[in-house]
Amino acid sequence: MWLWLLLLIAIVVIILYGLKPFATNHQESERDQYVTEEVTLADLTVVVSATGTLQPIKAVDVGSEQSGTLVQVLAQENDRVTKDQILAQLDTTRLQDAVTKSTAALAVAEASVIQAQATVVEAEAALARMRRVSEISQGKVPSQTELETAIAALQRAKANEASAKATVTQAQAALKTDTTNLGKSTIRSPVDGVVLTRNVEPGQTVVASMSTPVLFTIAEDLTNMELQVQVDEADVGHVRVGQTATFTVAAWPSRNFPAEIQRVGIGSTITDNVVTYKTILLVHNDDLSLRPGMTAMASIVTAKRTQVLLVPNSALRFAPDPQRKPKEKTSFLASLVPRRPREPKKRYVQPSEEPQVWILEHNKPKAIKIKTGVSNGRFTEVLEGSNLQPGMEVLTDYREDSSS
Repeated sequence: MWLWLLLLIAIVVIILYGLKPFATNHQESERDQYVTEEVTLADLTVVVSATGTLQPIKAVDVGSEQSGTLVQVLAQENDRVTKDQILAQLDTTRLQDAVTKSTAALAVAEASVIQAQATVVEAEAALARMRRVSEISQGKVPSQTELETAIAALQRAKANEASAKATVTQAQAALKTDTTNLGKSTIRSPVDGVVLTRNVEPGQTVVASMSTPVLFTIAEDLTNMELQVQVDEADVGHVRVGQTATFTVAAWPSRNFPAEIQRVGIGSTITDNVVTYKTILLVHNDDLSLRPGMTAMASIVTAKRTQVLLVPNSALRFAPDPQRKPKEKTSFLASLVPRRPREPKKRYVQPSEEPQVWILEHNKPKAIKIKTGVSNGRFTEVLEGSNLQPGMEVLTDYREDSSS
């Protein structure tokens, strides 16, 4: 009997407790509906990220204009070389034969000149005798035809002399060319620098045809290098010559290297429908810790502000919904009743020509017009906003309903 009575009392208590809400059925305060964030006074740095590779400022590809077999390769990778230092040597047998042949051809041409000069002297003497005889005989002998023949012979002799001299000039040019080719069989360094790559070995045949084969690549100066990065089209408008940057490489992950922008490309590069612009950064590499070809991640400082008023970007995107009603707390039994699925919430955005943020004044949202400056994607600089002070709470979002 007592057991049934206790059970009945318990059922009544549960029913009464379920009908009573957990809290009084009043609406939540406006403040509890919103997520807020504090306005701060701090430094702001805006950076643009880009990736690229390190390259020497000046790198020279050393090739060979002559074909032949390499008999010596005297330079190795990483060797420091000076200008005109011998790097490699081609077999010169064929080239030396060409020089010998040209030297002989020049000697023949010079002999021809001497012979032509002798013929000219002979023709001049013969013509002089005929004119003397014609003067003594008062034009009776020799005949006019014989005199004209002697004049023509002299002219031919002078023409042969000029031709022989031209042949000498041609032979000299051929000898100079063959001598130059012989000199080019010795591969020399065109600059002072460091050998980055060596692409040949002794005994290898070099074939110089339409393009010159590259035997060595020499970097003139590795203490100053350039970082070539690709800047996205959305960021290139903020990048200027003279801006500072820092970058990291995988070889030194804990070290930030300084750099400075030297050039921002005007022409674009399109890769997988992504438009980028080549930007060159000057890098000082006094300790030679950086090497050509290293991949770098650069952060370019496009703007820097000191102790400015900052608001979160989410506050600039937020606007209260005038149709939104405060939430009501429900009873325990009401929470057990299945409810229909609610449609997805649509965020209300109030159109505004000027940037604004919202604060709570007397538990009601109030808009404050502001003028914004630069942004780093998380915070935005406030240039003007007389009613906005550091430490104030601005609305950034609605608080999610945990009971739904």
